[in-house]
Amino acid sequence: MILKKRSESLELIASRCLNTRMEWSSKEKFHLANLEKGYKGEVEFDRLTDNLSEERYIIDDLLLEVNNSFFQIDKVIISGALIHLLDVKYHEGDFYLESDRLYSVKNGKEYKNSVIQLKPSETLFRQLLQNLKFDYLVQASLVFNNLEFTLYQAPMDQPIILPTQINRFLKELNDTPSKLGQNHKLLAQKLLELHHEKNPYTTLPDYNYEKLKKGMYCHICGSFKTEIKNFDLVCGKCGEQERIEQAVLRSIQDLKILFPEIKITTQIINEWCDGKISKKTITKVLKKNYVSTGRTSDTYYE
Repeated sequence: MILKKRSESLELIASRCLNTRMEWSSKEKFHLANLEKGYKGEVEFDRLTDNLSEERYIIDDLLLEVNNSFFQIDKVIISGALIHLLDVKYHEGDFYLESDRLYSVKNGKEYKNSVIQLKPSETLFRQLLQNLKFDYLVQASLVFNNLEFTLYQAPMDQPIILPTQINRFLKELNDTPSKLGQNHKLLAQKLLELHHEKNPYTTLPDYNYEKLKKGMYCHICGSFKTEIKNFDLVCGKCGEQERIEQAVLRSIQDLKILFPEIKITTQIINEWCDGKISKKTITKVLKKNYVSTGRTSDTYYE
């Protein structure tokens, strides 16, 4: 039973918006590419675990805090006798471990050794169970699920699951009987209650409303070379067509993600879209999809 499904992080969504509306450095673009790749890898692994047999609770993307320390777990699988904490990495290429450090064979660049990062998360999770008065065995593992990944000199005593071992790991999990009781349910509910939506470690470049590019971009190629034809937003670069209402809602969502404190009004959305959509159309979309507050010129939407 999947109690919490994975969704794109606010950092990923906001980064996409900013990458479209401002000039980014190569370092910032590299960070965004890693976010995209990481999310892709997590979703691919989700597909493999969606059909696990027996009774199990699955919680994706869990952000918890213990003793003022935040830690994130990509996937928690609660089984009858064991709780699996899984961290998923979608690295591509040849890597090797040396003195607890992870290096790329191709260029010698050092990467974060996620095994080392996994250990504190496992310890904090055990402390959380103790604080909540639950007594369950916990096993944390690092999953590399990109088929184009190879790890040389991988120590056998490390909690690493390589691409060639994933099917075997899932089979062993499936073959292990699991019955859930009331305590398992209480634990799962408590973990969901303790989940934090906002990650304090989110890293975004500095930005402000005035310096961001205004307009309506194509949701496929990101080009601002768009125009209104009949009831569609049409991209002059790739030819993609999107219904005006959907394009306006997408623009509103971008604004809400980047500036959650801004009140959504017809005027601000008209400005955000660079006057491409009439105020009459914007008001119609807002009234249909949001709840209005205030009257006349003071009206805003939530």
